[in-house]
Amino acid sequence: QVQLVESGGGLVQAGGSLRLSCAASGRTFSSSAMGWFRQAPGKEREIVAAISWSEYYARSVKGRFTISRDNVKNTVYLQMNSLKPEDTAVYYCAARDSIVIATTASGYDYWGQGTQVTVSS
Repeated sequence: QVQLVESGGGLVQAGGSLRLSCAASGRTFSSSAMGWFRQAPGKEREIVAAISWSEYYARSVKGRFTISRDNVKNTVYLQMNSLKPEDTAVYYCAARDSIVIATTASGYDYWGQGTQVTVSS
């Protein structure tokens, strides 16, 4: 079993930055692909970024967001810069029982509780 705990969400003005953190426990972290997803009201959950030995970014965030991981601290981060109102959503951390990146929510086995990110215009 894996436990994931997100932190770092909040309210920020457009153009601002936030860094989300996700602390993992219960599994060998370095052997898990990790992802960040988001879900806005009335919309499906969508991938934002994922990381294993490589990185994946959704087109909507490429160049603005950076995913990284610290295998000593068992933590994955999402640095979000140049935030836009359309980035407003609940952001979820996810882990899978494979080192291979998946780009859909169904590909992940464990989920955090989510953290709200609100970008005001």
